[in-house]
Parts: sequence; C-alpha cells; structure tokens
Amino acid sequence: MLKSLWIKFFLLLLTVSVIALSAAFLLRELMIKDFREYLEGETEDRVYWVTAHLEGTYERYSGWKRGNIAEDAIWALMSGLEIRVLDENGEPVMDTEKAVGMLPPLERKHVTALLAQRAEERTGNYFPYPLFFNGKEIGRLEVRFLQPGKENVFITRSNRFLLISLLGLGGLAVVLSTIFSRRLTDPLKRLAGAARSVSEGDLKSRVTVSGSDEIGELSAAFNKMSKKLEMQESLRKKLISNAAHELRTPVGAMRGELEGMIDDLIPVDKNHLKSLHEETGRLKSILEGVEELSRAEASALSLDKRSLKLKPFLKSIMDMFYKQFHDKDIALELICDDEFSIHADPDRLSQIVINLLSNALKASSAGGKVWIKAGTNGPDVFIEIGDTGSGIKPEDMPFICERFFRTSDGGLGLGLAIVKELAEAHDGRIEARSEYGKGSAFTVFLPLQNLHNSS
Repeated sequence: MLKSLWIKFFLLLLTVSVIALSAAFLLRELMIKDFREYLEGETEDRVYWVTAHLEGTYERYSGWKRGNIAEDAIWALMSGLEIRVLDENGEPVMDTEKAVGMLPPLERKHVTALLAQRAEERTGNYFPYPLFFNGKEIGRLEVRFLQPGKENVFITRSNRFLLISLLGLGGLAVVLSTIFSRRLTDPLKRLAGAARSVSEGDLKSRVTVSGSDEIGELSAAFNKMSKKLEMQESLRKKLISNAAHELRTPVGAMRGELEGMIDDLIPVDKNHLKSLHEETGRLKSILEGVEELSRAEASALSLDKRSLKLKPFLKSIMDMFYKQFHDKDIALELICDDEFSIHADPDRLSQIVINLLSNALKASSAGGKVWIKAGTNGPDVFIEIGDTGSGIKPEDMPFICERFFRTSDGGLGLGLAIVKELAEAHDGRIEARSEYGKGSAFTVFLPLQNLHNSS
C-alpha cells in the first residue's frame, strides 16, 4: 500500500499539516502562559498597592482603626482580593466579610452578590504579606486571590475557538491533501499507462498536457517521444512496402532470366549477362532511391536549422549546374534580393533545390530557360523553380509527388516525393503549376516565422 505514490504524497502533505497544527497548539500554550504571567503581575501590583495603602492608613490614624481599614478591604475586594488584616500580636483587625457587613444595606447587597458570584473562584489558601511602619512590623496582611471571571471566560473561549479551528483546519488539511495528492499523481498514472501502451505496441498513445510545470513538461516530452516513435515505425513500414513493390519487377526479371539459363532455354552469353548486370544496376538505383526517400521522411526528426543568406546559397547551387545548363544551351536565371535570409536546414534545403533543378534540366531543351525566384508571399517565404520545358499533362498533375510515379521513361519517380517530404519537415508545402508543352513551375513555401530579413 505504501508503495503507491499517491499514498506517499498524501502522507507527506498530511504530515506537514499536522506539524503546522501542532505549532498552533504550541503558540497557544505560549500565549496563555504569557497571559497568566501578566495577570499574576497585575495581581501582585494590586497586593502591593493594598499593602502600601494599609500602612498609610495606620500612619494617618496612629494605629488600626476598623472603620478606616474597612474601606481598604472593600476596595481590595473590588480588585479581586479577599483580605484579612492582623495586628502585631496576630489578632484579627479586619477581614473582607466584616468590612462588607459594615456597609450600608444597598451597597452591602451589591457587594454580597459579587462575593456570591466569585465564591467558586477562590484559589484556596491565604498568602501573608507583612506590614511595616518606621522599620517596625505593625501587622500582617493575608490575601486570597479571586479568579477574575472575565479572564477565565477569555481563556475558555480561546480554547474553544482553537479546538474548533483545529478540527476545521485539520479536516480541511485532510481534504486538501487528498485532492492535491490526487492532482499530483493522476498525470503520472496517465503517463505510466501511456508508457505501458507504447511498450505494448500502441504508438498512438498520448497524454493530456495540463499546465506548464515539470509534470506538464514531462507529458509534452512523452507525447513528442511517442510521435517520433510513431513516425519512425510508419517510415519503416512504408520503406518495406515501397522497397518490396519496386524490387519485385527487377528481381522477377532476373529470376526468370536465370531460370531460363538453368533450363538451357536462354544461352549464357555476353548479351544476357549484360542484361542481368543492368537489372542489378536498376536494383542498386532503387535501393539508393528508397534510402534517400527514407532519410527525407525522417528529416523532421533531425533538422539542423540555421540562418542563411538565400541569394549566395542559391548561387552556389546554380554554379554546380552551370556546365550542364551551358552544354545543353539552357539559360539559368536567379531572382532574389541580396539581403534576403531564411532559417532552414541547409543540407535539406539544398536537396530540395537540386532535385527541382535536375527535373527542370531534364524537362528543358536547347534554347530553353530555367529560373529560380525567391521572396515572400503573405505568411510564407517561397522558392520557385520554373522552366519552359515540356510541361506535365493535366491528368498527371494530382500524382506527381507520389512515390515511384513517373511521367516519362527514366528515373525512379522519387525526386518530387523527396522534395515534398523535406518541405513538410520544415512545416512547409510544395505547389506545382504546369501547361503541357510550355513548361512547369514548382514552388516551395516555408512558414514566415522561419524567415529572418537582415536588411
């Protein structure tokens, strides 16, 4: 049971709450202690004041006069002190009850009611305080303290309030500990469940990202990991499917030709061996093309974007093709602002431009023209490569970016598929327009947030 992360979080939060509530108890005890010490100090001050007043009365009247001492006894009673005054011989001179009895009837009624109210609040014993005059002991004051009712009410009510508060806060702490421990552990439980699903082969498993804290970051990282695993698995399946489809034809041809040679139906001569060699070359080209396509499809997982000055970048690629275009008598033009910059993976972007330029070169004839144009178009930056070549038939346009689709003899039909994958890896797209017999133009659009204009 204690292995559950929820229980551990719950116990942790509950322990913190108990410590906080215990601190409240300790604070209450310290406050009550200080309060009682304050009351005791106040009471002692009243005793000393009564003592001083009795000594003054003795001095003024040159001895103990009951009538005068009675006033002091009544005042002491009203201050919460029940007293007895003894002379130097230890004989009673005055006490609180006698003093009350000497009061007029109406006053005596009120004071007697006060005594009756405080009868149960007496602390018990009398405490002696000697009385002096001119350095000579003239008697003794004995005091019994009456507990002040208001002060007891304060302590009682504070205790009751603390108890209610502790019960309420304790219950609230339990509820909040339960809620917060659940909220902390539920995302982790979902992550654990999703991880189990991924380990069992469900690569589409995702978790809800809630908040931007560490658990939210962990959830986002898990979703990203699952997406990459799903993409890699999809690439693997497509690669196997495409390779199997394309390899079937040359392998079948080679098998048939070899079986014919084994059965002596086809002579083993130079021409037939040359045919087999051509088929193996075709197999190699297919494998290299499929490998290049798989790298393009996986490029979203490993893009290395950086800021590029676009015109020098495109110019360097054009220089690579200069001789081929010159030998074929095809004009090549670049239209791009000098300060125009883009944020992209240079290797992948170079592959896009090279594939499109190669297609434009193949489609164009002597005297033709090919251009590269770059700029912005609304929310996108674009790179357009166009030609005045043979163009594409309208019925072929929807399929030109499909894998292994060819509009003419030669090639594997993977060039535009690779361009499409690389553009999408940059969160972009490719569009094509063509007029059969007059030429084509392919435009790669990348999001404007990838663009940095340094001008």
